[in-house]
Amino acid sequence: MAILNGKSGVVFEEDDLPYEEEIIRNPYSVKCWMRYIEFKQNAPKPVLNMIYERALKELPGSYKLWYNYLRERRKQVKGRCITEPAYEEVNRCHERALVFMHKMPRVWLDYCQFLVCQCKITRSRRAFDRALRALPITQHTRIWPLYLGFARKLPLPETAIRVYRRYLKLSPENAEEYIDYLRSIGRLDEAAVRLAAVVNDENFVSKKGKSNYQLWHELCDLISQNPDKVTSLNVGAIIRGGLTRFTDQLGKLWCSLADYYIRSGHFEKARDVYEEAILTVVTVRDFTLVFDSYAQFEESMIAAKMETTSEMGQDDEDDVDLELRLARFEQLITRRPLLLNSVLLRQNPHNVHEWHKRVKLYEGSPHQVINTYTEAVQTVDSIKATGKPHSLWVAFAKFYEDNEQIDDARTIFEKATKVNYKQVDDLAAVWCEYGEMELRHENYEQALRILRKATAIPARKAEYFDSSEPVQNRVYKSLKVWSMLADLEESLGTFQSTKAVYDRIIDLRIATPQIIINYAMFLEEHNYFEESFKAYERGIALFRWPNVFDIWNTYLTKFIDRYGGKKLERARDLFEQALDGCPAKFCKTIFLLYAKLEEEYGLARHAMAVYERATQAVETEEQHQMFNIYIKRAAEIYGVTHTRAIYQKAIEVLPDEHARDMCLRFADMESKLGEIDRGRAIYSYCSQICDPRMTPNFWQTWKEFEIRHGNEDTIREMLRIKRSVQATYNTQVNFMSSQMLKATSSATGTVSDLAPGQSGVDDMKMLEQKAQQLAAEAERDQPKPKEKILFVRWLSTCTLYEMVNVFFILCLRTEVQLEQKSVPTAVFGGLKDD
Repeated sequence: MAILNGKSGVVFEEDDLPYEEEIIRNPYSVKCWMRYIEFKQNAPKPVLNMIYERALKELPGSYKLWYNYLRERRKQVKGRCITEPAYEEVNRCHERALVFMHKMPRVWLDYCQFLVCQCKITRSRRAFDRALRALPITQHTRIWPLYLGFARKLPLPETAIRVYRRYLKLSPENAEEYIDYLRSIGRLDEAAVRLAAVVNDENFVSKKGKSNYQLWHELCDLISQNPDKVTSLNVGAIIRGGLTRFTDQLGKLWCSLADYYIRSGHFEKARDVYEEAILTVVTVRDFTLVFDSYAQFEESMIAAKMETTSEMGQDDEDDVDLELRLARFEQLITRRPLLLNSVLLRQNPHNVHEWHKRVKLYEGSPHQVINTYTEAVQTVDSIKATGKPHSLWVAFAKFYEDNEQIDDARTIFEKATKVNYKQVDDLAAVWCEYGEMELRHENYEQALRILRKATAIPARKAEYFDSSEPVQNRVYKSLKVWSMLADLEESLGTFQSTKAVYDRIIDLRIATPQIIINYAMFLEEHNYFEESFKAYERGIALFRWPNVFDIWNTYLTKFIDRYGGKKLERARDLFEQALDGCPAKFCKTIFLLYAKLEEEYGLARHAMAVYERATQAVETEEQHQMFNIYIKRAAEIYGVTHTRAIYQKAIEVLPDEHARDMCLRFADMESKLGEIDRGRAIYSYCSQICDPRMTPNFWQTWKEFEIRHGNEDTIREMLRIKRSVQATYNTQVNFMSSQMLKATSSATGTVSDLAPGQSGVDDMKMLEQKAQQLAAEAERDQPKPKEKILFVRWLSTCTLYEMVNVFFILCLRTEVQLEQKSVPTAVFGGLKDD
């Protein structure tokens, strides 16, 4: 049943009475009104709107009521045509709400968005402006995104530009967004201005993570690719400013500047820019970039000219222009190596190698070569030079020499000798080259004068390695110059002048062993033998081992060749002097010379004594070879029997590997002499160092020996010794470990399988225990005589001489040793020992 309120014309339902009564009691309670509105949510829209209007009349400052009311009104018109009057009613409702809610950004946002949906451009723009004026600045960030989105969609870019300008006053950090918008609508001039301002602002931080160089590169691309649209900026000044700021990206910036002039139609200016760029860049990367762009530009110009000529016809002027462009392009390609060389020289003007390459590029053009050499010697600092700076002076002089201008070459060399080089060798090389040039032109006296001038003692002496002094004061100690002067004196000078040069070299203490030998050979060639020997003596006094070895070797050889056995005692004194303090590495040759002298001119026993000393003095690696020589010479001089003592000593001194060889040779010699028992004793002695597993050849040789010369007993004795030796080697833990590793790996796969769950240290413990067990078993298996001294142990301790003397008795009378064992207690039954 509906109840009509006559006063207000409002129709109430019976269910509305409780809510109406509550509202009458609490007209200013938002909760009461919201409960009533929620109850009438499904009522007709005019009824629901009337309840909102009644509530807002009582509570006009309630944000909750206004927000829900406006949302409900917008929902009611959603989907209708935007030209219906209902939309205007909702707009008026928003305007009424803003009278009270003008500080609420949510209301402004909903209203502005509602107006944008109605396509009311001016009204929307004004609403946005009113919102910005009404709201505090801290809440403008909520309005601007919607405002900017609305402005970007407008068909009139000027409106959006003005909106963005206002926005950037509040948020200048978002300039990139504005620049992107300007580029999208074709306003490139203002975009370039804004981008230039951003680049010049050192405090600007890109929200897109771009560096200052990336922004600068974008600016260069923008202004260079659109010269007709960007008019507010001085493009040349901007890019040249970048050249000073970004020195690591010169190539790209130069190309951008040239591209700007090309697109502007100023081709000659573009060509000037390219020429300036390739003459100023300092890296190969930048040069390659600029040169490739330059070559591409010239190719495109030629192609465009040919296309234009083919379309419009051809005349003489066009032909000349085309030929000029082709010649210009050809010259550019030809200049590339030279331009690249210039880049490298700009990187390091003291690079000698690059200067030489530059000269080669100018080959065939003498004036350019001379200019290049002149520039090189003036530019290169000898202290900072990379390479050999003196080679520039030498090559410069040689160029004049090749062109038969000797006087100019001499002038160059004279200037070169006054340069303050870093190393003395550089100045010495200049003097030597100067002298060689005079020799090539057969000016021998001039060459001698030059080198004598170079080696003249300066007014202020200095040490060779004293870097604080100029090289001109130190070159007089250069062995290179002195060596050449000595060669020239030998060839062109007199005996006395040459001798004076060599004596001066020795007095300056700059001689080498080869210089001493050359000096002595020179004196010998002129039959000054004693003088040559004195030169050797002076050289020996200068040097120590091992440098003096060559001098001693030559000195002793020449002395023997000269005097032979005439001055034997003097020769012996020389050899003794040479061997005094001689390292083991070098004494072998001297001992052999000494022994040869004694064999040919002295006494045989002296020669044998020398060989004896040599076997003790040489290195361990050479002892075996020395013993072989000793044995051979002793056999030739005294006979084979005299070598027994030598063999015995060799076997005692040499390591096992060479001792086995000596034993085999010794035994073979005794068998050839018919001393079978001595040979057998030697084999027995050698068996102690021959493991049957490692040296089967020895045992095979002994077996063959016994087959030829022995009987059943000797073979049995040989086999017994072999078993004993094998048992001795079996007691070594290392050998047993390797054997067990081999056995277990073949039987069970790995050592760790012997004890599952254990590895590492446990494996080693098991190997050691097993080795001890095998050693104990081997010891139990050996016979134990009463003396408890085994034959093999006696063999290992006795000397070879004792073995040979005693072996006859052992062969004739062999005592049988019986083993004794105690009676087991089980034999006595229950009886008990006292």
